[in-house]
Amino acid sequence: MNMQDKPNGQEGTTRAEEGAMFQRMLKSRTILLSGEIDKALAEKVVRQLILLEAEGDDPIRVFIDSPGGDADAGYALFDMLRFVKPPITLIGMGLVASAAAIILLAAPRERRVGLPNSHYLIHQPMSGTRGVATEVEIHARELEKLRQKINRLIADETGQPLDKVAHDTDRDYWMNAEEAVTYGLLSRTLKSRSEL
Repeated sequence: MNMQDKPNGQEGTTRAEEGAMFQRMLKSRTILLSGEIDKALAEKVVRQLILLEAEGDDPIRVFIDSPGGDADAGYALFDMLRFVKPPITLIGMGLVASAAAIILLAAPRERRVGLPNSHYLIHQPMSGTRGVATEVEIHARELEKLRQKINRLIADETGQPLDKVAHDTDRDYWMNAEEAVTYGLLSRTLKSRSEL
């Protein structure tokens, strides 16, 4: 087998096997949102949502395991998860951080669940902007608007007071699955598929 038969340099999995797994996941109306959130991942997940919506109104399950990433790509996913007609259940597993935690909030609270060993991070948006002072100043204003937007969303979707959310997101705020339930990010934790 040559390397072009293997996706992304993964050993032991051919593109055909990867394609077959992808088709089985779509058939079960399951999407895996895993890895850094960027335009490519957002496009891939949006495409899957559109395909599943075209196939019917049965519920869709999205498993999230992501360190976060680009805020714009995250909001594209957030908006699309709310836009499609089928009900969406979002399941946190592994790490659900930053923009991924915002995506998690796209489902109503009763459809946000987490696996027992998952953990969650909310914080203010970050930037690596460089340039002349006026450009940095403009970017800083936009970043502050984004920060306020994120804080408002977290407060609205969790039921936490806005001032508490603003304080919590001022620095990295970590939660395990049970703490995420208490905070309102999740409705509950589950140990098995039968609990979905």
